Amino acid sequence: MAGLGRVPLRQWDLNHDRRRAHRPVADKPLKEPDMGKMDNKVVLITGGARGQGRSHALRFAAEGADVIITDICQQLSLVDYPMGTPEELAETKRQVEELGRRCLSFEVDARDGKAMRTTVNEAVAELGHLDAVIVNHGISVPHMTTGPEQDDDVWDLVMDTNINAVWRTVRAVVPHMTENGGSISLTSSAAGLVALFGRAAYVVSKHGVVGLAKTLAAELAPHWIRVNAVCPTGVDTPLYLNPGIIKAFTGKDDGTREDMRWTATSLNLLPVPWIEPEAVSNVMLFLASDEAKYITGIALPVDAGMTTMPPGISPFIGQRLAELES
Repeated sequence: MAGLGRVPLRQWDLNHDRRRAHRPVADKPLKEPDMGKMDNKVVLITGGARGQGRSHALRFAAEGADVIITDICQQLSLVDYPMGTPEELAETKRQVEELGRRCLSFEVDARDGKAMRTTVNEAVAELGHLDAVIVNHGISVPHMTTGPEQDDDVWDLVMDTNINAVWRTVRAVVPHMTENGGSISLTSSAAGLVALFGRAAYVVSKHGVVGLAKTLAAELAPHWIRVNAVCPTGVDTPLYLNPGIIKAFTGKDDGTREDMRWTATSLNLLPVPWIEPEAVSNVMLFLASDEAKYITGIALPVDAGMTTMPPGISPFIGQRLAELES
């Protein structure tokens, strides 16, 4: 169909001289000995005040990158857990700088496309270039199809944050990457590959992130911009381990992480209740590095087997049931 076919050959700029760093060189190793994987690179990370965003910033800085971090640093009215603060954003910046790297931090709402473009333009003007982007921000708020009218507002807020703001962030960064290429990684979720109860907007938005990553990978490939989605299971951050989620898992108003551990473990094939943010950061680093220079358009689960769980009960649950019977 017209407009949906292959990119015309003339758009591919066959010489690619200006993008030589992204082409294979048979007799050159992917990384020089004793160099960081991101030496002399600049990475932008949204949702950088804490959690996965802070973990990503520190991981990239440890590998030699200078870092741009953004966060809304405001409490959205319908979100039922504390969100990142200006103090936490400043702490991420401090920790990156302790690793000897430059760090620019900005309080900005990614839903505001104009504000994001201004922020990105300012940051790139100061640091000189942009090589990798991790669109990490997102929220998760419970709501039901049969719930009160306010659940329509929850839907709108989650979709605006988890899809519209991702799109607007990408739109802000791409003009700075078309000359030399680079990597964009979008944080989706295991819920971007399977369903969850009671969080329709989150599930739909994270499925949308996967679709967006694939579409962007196709559109931006002529510029050697690779785009991928990362799909974690539950991660040890405030988005997942907060009182609302713990109550949903345990049925207790005063439930604890330990109370939730058994039920959370039942979601994963590997016998873990959740994963550490650093596990996701390692994948983000891999996708941004030259080691992944031919990987684009994928949705990579970092999910302890959650999305490949066969029908029936997991081995962990089977073992626990057997112990209860004995």
